[in-house]
Amino acid sequence: MPIYLKKELECGGELGLWKINEPESYFFERMSLFEEERIYFDQLKGDRRLEYLSSRFLLHLMSGRKIRSACLKDKNGKPYLSNSDHHISFSHSKDFVAVIASKNIVGIDIQKYVDKIYRIKHKFLSESELAYVEKSSKQKIMLHVLWGAKESLYKAYGRKKVEFKTDLAVDEFQWVHPESKSLGHIKKSDENSFHNITAREIEDYMLVYSVQKENDA
Repeated sequence: MPIYLKKELECGGELGLWKINEPESYFFERMSLFEEERIYFDQLKGDRRLEYLSSRFLLHLMSGRKIRSACLKDKNGKPYLSNSDHHISFSHSKDFVAVIASKNIVGIDIQKYVDKIYRIKHKFLSESELAYVEKSSKQKIMLHVLWGAKESLYKAYGRKKVEFKTDLAVDEFQWVHPESKSLGHIKKSDENSFHNITAREIEDYMLVYSVQKENDA
């Protein structure tokens, strides 16, 4: 299908959302993979193959370029575009893939609503975060926003050994349909940065993305 959602960011970047209804052949007819991409792609199985193809195709469409750049991964597994000064991030859940690109450091997450999140909330929320979520009448929404926010911060950080509960923090927010905003904080020994968080409800999914604040970039 055509791009499901395309949004210009205040920082000058862009995000896109694609709902996958196509076979692999649809993307191969419109896009060629670079050798390094093809080696990685050939190791993928099942739905991950379509997720990979649709996300790279969406990123190329968002760029507006005739010739696409290779999308590779650094030593920590963080994706980057060759020959580009844009930061990128990907996410997928069920039928959707989400992509964000900006000259600011960014991260993105999309998650279908699941009841499992109640069982794992103590694993990714601090005591103060748990306290304000448990007072809310919209706990399921807020839990998915906070999970998505911390996933996006983790992707923005782009390195391993991150404790969601202690290394990543999200300020208290009030959910306003269909979109809410907050502030995220990465607090590691090698990084202390703040990121604008935006959460948006898409059907029965929560889309959350983070953009590093200009004075931290």
